Amino acid sequence: MHLSDNALVVLEKRYFAKNEAGESIEDWEAMIRRVASNIAGGDDELYKRYYDLLDSGYFLPNSPTLMNAGGDLQQLSACFVLPIEDSMDSIFESIKNAALIHKSGGGTGFSFSRLREANARVRSTNGVSSGPISFLKVFNAATDAVKQGGTRRGANMAILNVDHPQILDFIVCKQDTKELTNFNISVGLTEEFMRAVATDSEYDLISPHTNKVSGRLNARKVFDLIVTMAHQNGEPGIIFLDRINAANPTPALGTIESTNPCGEQPLLPNEACNLGSINLAAMIDDGDINWGLLKDVVRDSVDFLDSVIDQSKYPLPQIDEMAKGNRKIGLGIMGWADMLYQLKIPYMSHEAVELAEQLMETIDYEAKLRSIELAVIKGKFPNYEQSIYSSGILERESHHCNWESLTKQILEKGIRNATVTTIAPTGTISMIADTSSGIEPQFSLVYVKNVMDGEKLLYVNKWFEAALEEWGLLTQDLLEEVSQTGSLAHIADIPDELRDIFQTAHDISPEWHIRMQAAFQKYTDNAVSKTINFPNSATVNDIQNAYELAYQLGCKGLTVYRDGSRENQVLSAGSTTDSSVPGSTEKKVAPRQRPEITHGVTQRLETGCGHMYVTINTDNQGACEVFVQMGKVGGCASAQLEAIARLSSLALRSSIKIESIIRQLKGIRCQSPMWYKGKMITSCGDAVGQALEQFLSLHTGGEIKSVKVSSNTDYPVTISTPRTIAALCPDCGSTIEHLEGCLKCPSCGWSKC
Repeated sequence: MHLSDNALVVLEKRYFAKNEAGESIEDWEAMIRRVASNIAGGDDELYKRYYDLLDSGYFLPNSPTLMNAGGDLQQLSACFVLPIEDSMDSIFESIKNAALIHKSGGGTGFSFSRLREANARVRSTNGVSSGPISFLKVFNAATDAVKQGGTRRGANMAILNVDHPQILDFIVCKQDTKELTNFNISVGLTEEFMRAVATDSEYDLISPHTNKVSGRLNARKVFDLIVTMAHQNGEPGIIFLDRINAANPTPALGTIESTNPCGEQPLLPNEACNLGSINLAAMIDDGDINWGLLKDVVRDSVDFLDSVIDQSKYPLPQIDEMAKGNRKIGLGIMGWADMLYQLKIPYMSHEAVELAEQLMETIDYEAKLRSIELAVIKGKFPNYEQSIYSSGILERESHHCNWESLTKQILEKGIRNATVTTIAPTGTISMIADTSSGIEPQFSLVYVKNVMDGEKLLYVNKWFEAALEEWGLLTQDLLEEVSQTGSLAHIADIPDELRDIFQTAHDISPEWHIRMQAAFQKYTDNAVSKTINFPNSATVNDIQNAYELAYQLGCKGLTVYRDGSRENQVLSAGSTTDSSVPGSTEKKVAPRQRPEITHGVTQRLETGCGHMYVTINTDNQGACEVFVQMGKVGGCASAQLEAIARLSSLALRSSIKIESIIRQLKGIRCQSPMWYKGKMITSCGDAVGQALEQFLSLHTGGEIKSVKVSSNTDYPVTISTPRTIAALCPDCGSTIEHLEGCLKCPSCGWSKC
């Protein structure tokens, strides 16, 4: 497989085996030989098949398999769900087990729904319970402690059922984004609750300790609170529990109460997920999908993932028993957006949604056919007789495949794996394969990559670059312009055909994000990892509509992210009195709240560090915020620009005169002054001051309509939508993407999950 520069960086940093000095002792070939040999378990024929599969770039397993197969750890699963019962023994046993899993590189999911609510009676101590939220904080602290001895903290999912008496506290428990930083949280919604939302009626809260009704809440108001918090910072997500359990292949073994950290793998307590993904972008041959190749890759991938189950050393004996009893695998995909680019199909189209259904139906069908064949060769999964398969229940709507025939084959021969398909996050393995993540649209067509000594390089999507070259449009200036937003949406003189084909995450409306998730979910055993991206200007009602649409279209859950909602949190903080000083009654200035929608002007300036774009937005009281973007800086320099923008915004919304801010910034000097449009720009800070001064000269009132835009001004000025403050990667300083229910750096491969 051809490896890009990015892929080599990720492999060197995170995957190649190292000696005691931390030096890599592997290259690509050595790594896949190690993995293929270990998973084949001594079978020479399997070894060759697995080696060729990995080297082709058609399929990659989840990261723990690539990292640990053939090593001392031999823990090959990415995620686990652990039970928490309503006792101190169970709670702290789960904390211990989670620590062992995090140490081995896995993530964990929990349901806290069995824990009695705060202040409920504890008979054994004659005291009262502290409730699930307090124990959630204990789990979070334990995860931090394990991180201190490892390379990164573990990832967790916490779920609380909507009928738990403390559900309101849970919904707002991450309102402060500094709290519970090691957890994603989701509310488990029931069909009963969703019906109550539709009728604006009340529903029962059930005490888990007594199983009795402890109160009632208005469902619509609870749903509105979930939506409001998701609008504020992206959490909580939602999980449709009844829908998940309707697809539970082994209901006799228990109820599914939780998922893995990114939500795509619902699991019974003590189950593990064993995942891998097919690179759809590599399935194109002469401008069309090679369906024969796809089916062959599905078969080999199912064999590989089934072998992983037997070769893995699970961190706990009860997990080993459950993993081998149900033999669940999760074959998914990556490269969907890049496949659409090659096929010249817009992501936001009925054609793309229909193709998604056809593709996933084919993958799911072929995976089950191969699992049936493996059952004949190696035996059914041990819990088969306790599964829905033994009674012939397999609900699939037939379009391109003969599901009736497949169901008969399962009844006659059995099946090797309780589940076969999952669409998981492919954060770093998609970087190795040099393709788009999962079913997500590309986040950016061009982004800035940090390299040595602060130098920046433009990393361009290869299919976009090829299309520009074909159209005779490939220039450095165009690429730099695209890198400012990552999108073609606001680029002039781009053919409509290219603009339609090369859509990115923020070009696509939330409705189409959800329709795509639902299309893939239709033929996926488990669930689909997907982030529904919203612009910063999205309203609470927009989030509500998305949640309701996801329910209507058959999704099993939903994660949303409104651009900049977490990073901008600090700008709306403030208090009216200084409570930190005893006895103080001095009034402190509190910045006014940022409105949902602002308008402004963007100015381009030339500095000694490169092109700078300064956006100044207004509300009904005048200038209210500043955003600064520069394509050729990162790390500390980028952080300093962000600091200037944040402090300027804070000052503007605290009613500091714009002239005062200008006086503080203008004239600051650095080692790289530059002449531009007849004026000396002495530093990046000075450039921001000059942009504010130019804005002031154009601005004659409180509304943006009063700004006079002229082609004869000193600086190029354009009306624009506001840019948001971006989160930066802790490893390399590049902008982080919110996708697949997690955070990912497209430059170095860092991921929160």
